[in-house]
Amino acid sequence: MKSKKTNNVGLLYLKTYNLLQVFGWSYILYKFVVNDFSSTTEANLWQNVKWPVVIFQHAALLEIIHAATGLVKSNPVLTTFQVFSRIIVVSGVLLATPNNYAASSYGLPLAILAWSITEIIRYLFYYMNLNEFVPYFLTWLRYTLFIVLYPIGVTGELLCIYSAVNYANSHPEFWSYKLPNSWNFIFSYYFILITIMLSYIPLFPQLYLHMFAQRRKIIGGETSKKAN
Repeated sequence: MKSKKTNNVGLLYLKTYNLLQVFGWSYILYKFVVNDFSSTTEANLWQNVKWPVVIFQHAALLEIIHAATGLVKSNPVLTTFQVFSRIIVVSGVLLATPNNYAASSYGLPLAILAWSITEIIRYLFYYMNLNEFVPYFLTWLRYTLFIVLYPIGVTGELLCIYSAVNYANSHPEFWSYKLPNSWNFIFSYYFILITIMLSYIPLFPQLYLHMFAQRRKIIGGETSKKAN
């Protein structure tokens, strides 16, 4: 049985983590709002939000550990997909392609907007839940806005990946390792990106439908109770 002290340390850690993520994604949303979209500079938005996105998106890797160790009651598989889908876009696409090629995609504003709003609400919901006080409007936002924000975010992610696919197709040697070689190993950045895009077909509906199930369970239940 876990000691009260251990539970308190874990609770304090989770509160701190979620609050820092709220501040981090709020800053990213602020940078998005004040960004000069009329600028002719390539990937102007990415230059303004790059390091905050890198820091706070990669910090989400901790959530896989949280779920796997039981620190939070989340599905480790869905958590892993959700986290890695964005990590791949940030590190394997936006940072990986030179000269801000993928970052110049029209998908980037869609992804940044959807990510930041979603994460501010999600982490604030988690933080308030740890304090055992969640206003109904926050619960409603958490389990309603995803209906629009998730497809927008996924569309943005796929457009960014598609830009990287175009670059890899025109630069076949980029991040690729071809036969023959001493390791007898082949790696194709182009085909990896194609595989990642195709993986959205079976995986995204699972996450999306899971959120709808949660919405029916949480908002639907509260509505029913109020009606009675």
